[in-house]
Amino acid sequence: MAWNPQLYFHSVAISSLPTVTDPKQYGEMITGQVWRTFAMFLQYIVPVAFIFGAIGSVFARAKRRKLLDDVASATRTGKTVDGINWQQFEQLVGEAFRRQGFTVTESGGNGPDGGIDLILHKGSEKHLVQCKQWRATKVGVAAVREFFGLIAAEGATGGFVVTSGSFTADAKSFASGRNIRLVEGPELNRWIASSRTAQPKPSATASFVPAQAGAPSCPVCNSVMQKRVAKRGAKIGNEFWGCSQYPKCRGVAQV
Repeated sequence: MAWNPQLYFHSVAISSLPTVTDPKQYGEMITGQVWRTFAMFLQYIVPVAFIFGAIGSVFARAKRRKLLDDVASATRTGKTVDGINWQQFEQLVGEAFRRQGFTVTESGGNGPDGGIDLILHKGSEKHLVQCKQWRATKVGVAAVREFFGLIAAEGATGGFVVTSGSFTADAKSFASGRNIRLVEGPELNRWIASSRTAQPKPSATASFVPAQAGAPSCPVCNSVMQKRVAKRGAKIGNEFWGCSQYPKCRGVAQV
């Protein structure tokens, strides 16, 4: 049974004072009475704090939705992330993943330059995300190699390194064949632009697999595609490219 703080503090507040039979017990009695007094107030304060926390969470999510929609409306200029700071960039990327059907936890990373910024869950799979708001400099292999070590240490299925700029050839070579997907500025732009439509639901017949760099565009709607594994049918167990907008779009391509 889950612990209920309100009921706990209420039970303490209404508990009876112990009978004092020894002068040495007066200290314990006074301490107990002080705790009962605090509990009397806390039984009302704690629920209010939870309510304000829930309200704050709703407003924070609304703020992230607005941020993504505002940036999406500017994609036609080719300057998707201009004018936002690195914290907003992480929030933007997180909201883009939410609209792809992931559950997103913002972990905060280690500032603008490293660590795990987002933790994604979809079904039983866990993915890590590192955000790099680098436009003037390409993200190099050292950053990708370090992130690969974090994926292994956390026991994650895979991970994404997302940048507003691009990656070096060495970084792409290192990620190729590993459970890391490198997302460059143009692909991020497509994600954000396509996220203005309704959020897709997770596929019931395919499991998400982190795609390698260079994922193709959907032949039907031109959205970014994701590698998936067929769970039934004649090609069960085979990988294929599936549209990230499934089930709204059912475009597929061979790997």
